[in-house]
Amino acid sequence: MTGHSIAARQAVHISMGSFALALRFLTPWQAAACALVALVVNLVLLPRYARRLFRPGEVGGIPLGGIVFYPLAVLVLIVVFPRRLDIVAAAWGVLAVGDGLAGVVGRRVGGRRWPWNPDKTMAGSAALFLAGGLAAMLLSVWTRPAVSPLPSLAFSLVAPLVAAFVAALVESMPSGLDDNLSVPFTAAATLWVCSLVEPHVLRAALPGLVPRVTGAVAVNGLVAYASFRAGTVSRSGLVAGVVTGLLVYSGGGPGAWILLFAGFAAASVTSRIGAERKAVLGIAEDREGRRGVGNVVANCGAGTIAALLVPASSHAGIVQLALTAALVAGASDTVASELGKAWGTASFLPTTLRRVRPGTPGAMSFEGTMAGIAGAFALALVAAVVGLVPLEWVWVVVVAATVGALVESCLAATLEPSGVLDNNLLNFLNTAAALAAAVLIARSLG
Repeated sequence: MTGHSIAARQAVHISMGSFALALRFLTPWQAAACALVALVVNLVLLPRYARRLFRPGEVGGIPLGGIVFYPLAVLVLIVVFPRRLDIVAAAWGVLAVGDGLAGVVGRRVGGRRWPWNPDKTMAGSAALFLAGGLAAMLLSVWTRPAVSPLPSLAFSLVAPLVAAFVAALVESMPSGLDDNLSVPFTAAATLWVCSLVEPHVLRAALPGLVPRVTGAVAVNGLVAYASFRAGTVSRSGLVAGVVTGLLVYSGGGPGAWILLFAGFAAASVTSRIGAERKAVLGIAEDREGRRGVGNVVANCGAGTIAALLVPASSHAGIVQLALTAALVAGASDTVASELGKAWGTASFLPTTLRRVRPGTPGAMSFEGTMAGIAGAFALALVAAVVGLVPLEWVWVVVVAATVGALVESCLAATLEPSGVLDNNLLNFLNTAAALAAAVLIARSLG
């Protein structure tokens, strides 16, 4: 039989999650070996003997698709988290059960679709969260005894639900990245972030968070509404901006919110510079530069996560540096891109140094690069003034933001044209790379 069977594919997708139960009894490298065998089988044998599992176009040459990405994702997670197989198991549960049932429910139930992505249904996202969260929680509790030191039961019960929620949100976004990669990686990253929360530190900080949340609601609501009326955000961007601002203010404090607002203002202003030239070249921002939910999540998601960790970690200084680097990277990259389009005289690809047309994925210009560095420096100074980072760490933020921009440009030049990564995902990776670079530099300095 050669016809593609969606039902068979989904059944295999979900049932493969049962193998996560074995993680309780395997060493990390035994688990990695099993995942590698599964990857080889899916690459070599399934295209020949189980063609019904492959979508049209996935067979022929190297079958790059979900059938291959699934075991590849599990293998990568085991290699990245060898000492936390409970995280691997939980992320696997979100992928197998959550993402598997999301497709089934989305097709059979249908219903309302997300305004930012008409290809995804709200019912499918709900199934990913509920079913994936339950499976992840059960697998996390089951695998917990194999982890040393033993994770808290609260982590095993709560963190998987948070991870499933975040994965459902990311899965609802328009992206060229296969769900078999985006869902488990998002879930695992969320679980890892949750593992950094120190309950005793969070409990001590809770009394001070209540008045901060009240102030965040008042300030952020007024500014978000004014931004919408000024035409700088769309309706979805308004909602995302309100939530993001509330979380950043509540976790990182008023200084973090001021940095967030400064970055948003810089991005909005530079988006309007050289509008006529951008329009003629066909490289102007969609919606006349109004920021939507995808823009907000992509540019502020990593910083928001770091902000939530500030009151829950005993390493607040490093976390605030990470928060600063992520927010600065997101804003300065937009400044570089927009001013490069407006003023750039020659664009080139960082991967080949070949001159290309302005607006080409990954293209950089001297003018845009200098504008991005200047923007990063100005925003890093704002962060220092409001007390997020010491003045002597301003250069760390600028270097980290520049590293993030280079990583994004290289990925865009190689993976965006083929549709593997889209602009929003690239922006998120930019901020994540900047965050990681800032932490690594700070730790290397002692």
